Amino acid sequence: MDFGAAIFFTDYSMGPADLARALEERGFDSVWAPEHSHIPLSRRSPFPQGGDLPKKYYDVMDPFVTLSAAAAATKRLKVGTGVCLVIQRDTIQTAKLVASIDQVSGGRFLFGIGGGWNAEEMEDHGTVFKSRFKRMREQIEAMTEIWTNEKPEYHGEIVDFPPMMTWPKPVQKPRPPVLVGGAFPWAARRAIRYGDGWFPIAGGARYGDPLDYLPRFRQMAEEAGRDPRSLPVTLGGAPEDPDLLKRYRDLGVVRVNFPVPPAKADEVLPILDRLAKLKRQLQA
Repeated sequence: MDFGAAIFFTDYSMGPADLARALEERGFDSVWAPEHSHIPLSRRSPFPQGGDLPKKYYDVMDPFVTLSAAAAATKRLKVGTGVCLVIQRDTIQTAKLVASIDQVSGGRFLFGIGGGWNAEEMEDHGTVFKSRFKRMREQIEAMTEIWTNEKPEYHGEIVDFPPMMTWPKPVQKPRPPVLVGGAFPWAARRAIRYGDGWFPIAGGARYGDPLDYLPRFRQMAEEAGRDPRSLPVTLGGAPEDPDLLKRYRDLGVVRVNFPVPPAKADEVLPILDRLAKLKRQLQA
């Protein structure tokens, strides 16, 4: 089971190049960057985890910029969006961003995607909250056409464009892995329908217990005619509990992500050292 680290890169956090090098030196598999384009002052949408929205949500940098810096500073470390709010982005331009970072990184990009929770934020981008998941599916289908065809076109209910020519194409074939983020069973169904993996969060009332939903996810995949091995699970918000991590691994989790605070090296590096020691424990 691989280890990844997720961080809100900000102007007061450890920089992406320095963090990426530190992760690679300690044997981590990947670094993950979330995104929010902005946070509207109207706060009708409650923070899913409860309480006040942490400051890092207002301050986070663009993930494609920070992950490009991380990729340029490393040779093996995978770089992933955790998650990209594709429903707030232009489909054609995002397809080019994904293909470009996959080229720049030499095929090390992981495309974690999600539909988001902040209705006001996505409405500012012209996205309708109620149809966001249909939009996300059509966007991924359309991007896949762009990545895999010389003269792609797509005609959906929300996303629609005539034949075009656009490069680069991604290094990874047929596309960088699309990991669908979100809770069971809704995001699990989306992952099975059009994803290359599922990206849930461990624990909490909103997400449930991985020991319960992981076997059910495998069963759902089989019932839908997909080999569960073709849908690897990346588990976000992982606990620093070796016994639990071993149980997750036995249930098919291929990667666990640990949250890292948006802080400087003196605070972050000891956390990475602790996690690296935990990884060695699991390998023993």
